[in-house]
Amino acid sequence: MTILIEQLPFDIQADETTVHGVNETELVVDGVFAAPETNAFGHNFRDYTAESARQEGVENFYKINHLNQTFDFVKKMRAKYAKLDKAEMSIWQCCELLNDVVDDSDPDLDEPQIQHLLQSAEAIRKDYPDEDWLHLTALIHDLGKVLLLPSFGELPQWAVVGDTFPVGCAFHDSIVHSKYFKENPDYNNPTYNSKFGIYSKGCGLHNVMMSWGHDDYMYMVAKENGTTLPSAGLFIIRYHSFYVLHKSGAYMELMNKEDKENLKWLHIFNKYDLYSKSKVQVNVEEVKPYYMSLVEKYFPAKLKW
Repeated sequence: MTILIEQLPFDIQADETTVHGVNETELVVDGVFAAPETNAFGHNFRDYTAESARQEGVENFYKINHLNQTFDFVKKMRAKYAKLDKAEMSIWQCCELLNDVVDDSDPDLDEPQIQHLLQSAEAIRKDYPDEDWLHLTALIHDLGKVLLLPSFGELPQWAVVGDTFPVGCAFHDSIVHSKYFKENPDYNNPTYNSKFGIYSKGCGLHNVMMSWGHDDYMYMVAKENGTTLPSAGLFIIRYHSFYVLHKSGAYMELMNKEDKENLKWLHIFNKYDLYSKSKVQVNVEEVKPYYMSLVEKYFPAKLKW
């Protein structure tokens, strides 16, 4: 199951659209979602240089994140949360918990997370109506952000959100605010600071330890609860914040053949994840029945978290 992003059409036209409760004028590329030029704050998406109070907070977030995301920290967090002993609840219950979460690392959005999930899912649903697994993947990809809540340990933002990157090998210069890695204990550790570090060429991303956060946590939750999502869905969940790979092409030497196939789907997903963020909200009750049917198809009724 693959689709080459190079095969997407290029004819752009303006169109007034309604997507299951969302009304807004957007650019359409022969029916395929096209990115708006600016975010809700009037800046370019993922612009980490614009001067604003929010940008200052985002930079401070990455300063703390890059200092503390070490190989040992990640190993400790994976062992702790792999127990899945924090809660037992359905996918939709978890979606509703995200009403209380705002991502401090995101320069493009300050809306409740459940709206971001539904905006992403609905945009993909419009353009890929037959790929229901992709709709559901969009809905659940950020559910790991419940780690910010008290009942899940109330981890600090730097340990839950933000761009992810490998630990156990050198930090790439194209990682956002990479200058702050110089204070990370692994930066000068000869075991970890070479190009491959503890890894080898083509070892596969499943063998690579990623900085700890909601991506890796939700991947563990989905896999350990026996989801029937395809491997591309799990790949998207685990690596959707790995921007330095899918936007800059860094660390590709660690990928194997399956990773490269799944990356094609991640490139597709990323456009909707990033550019569907909007102040125009989705009607939750209108779309809920559809997503509940997908949850029933691909997940058990209750999951361990």
